[in-house]
Amino acid sequence: MAQRIDVKDLNIYYGDFLAVQDVTMTIEPKSVTAFIGPSGCGKSTFLRTLNRMHEVIDGAHVEGTVALEGVDLYGADVDPVAVRRTVGMVFQRPNPFPTMSIKENVLAGVRLNNRRMSRSDADDLVESSLRGANLWNEVKDRLDRPGSGLSGGQQQRLCIARAIAVKPQVLLMDEPCSALDPISTIAIEDLIGELKQSYTIVIVTHNMQQAARVSDRTAFFNIAGTGKPGRLIEMDDTSTIFSSPAEKATEDYVSGRFG
Repeated sequence: MAQRIDVKDLNIYYGDFLAVQDVTMTIEPKSVTAFIGPSGCGKSTFLRTLNRMHEVIDGAHVEGTVALEGVDLYGADVDPVAVRRTVGMVFQRPNPFPTMSIKENVLAGVRLNNRRMSRSDADDLVESSLRGANLWNEVKDRLDRPGSGLSGGQQQRLCIARAIAVKPQVLLMDEPCSALDPISTIAIEDLIGELKQSYTIVIVTHNMQQAARVSDRTAFFNIAGTGKPGRLIEMDDTSTIFSSPAEKATEDYVSGRFG
């Protein structure tokens, strides 16, 4: 499933405003890549360009290339909906559909894509997706109850189950633990470690310890000042970024001297 992403000379605009400038990087398959940096430096904006989610904002556009296994996701013949099916997204706050049961939440993306399946196939998909999100044993006896009745950590794992039910190749996670308690955070981090066996995972986090724990590679973004574009300062193996980064700005950030 997992696929490689190659980004080259990417500039991200909102109207005439250049939000993120000149990013080039490779995101390896079956690995976890963490984006770190101070607030407002463009981490989440860049993350959303990897599945064209930023385009829901009027006037947003990019220059440059985002390629999934060599296919430009911004090519003229590429359907943004198909991109978002291939590159799934988990948001900062758990967002299960409140009127839907746990089961229907898992199947929501599949139904949206007009995939018809038998009841037994749907049941199998629900179970496999919830197992994949390490949630099955906790909810298997209450699949018809509202997803909104779960705890925060369970809701986030339900959202992950919903994302993997459509069989993506990449999972993007925008601060997936920032609204969770420490116990739920550990559960999500453990899950990320398991999911990377099958998916390419990219995570935005403000938690330096989390980036060090869960990621294989880390990209540090920074911004020169208000109104300036965010830039990729450095990207390397996570152990290198946290022990001997090449750039002083990276060292200052990961050591807590600024940010």
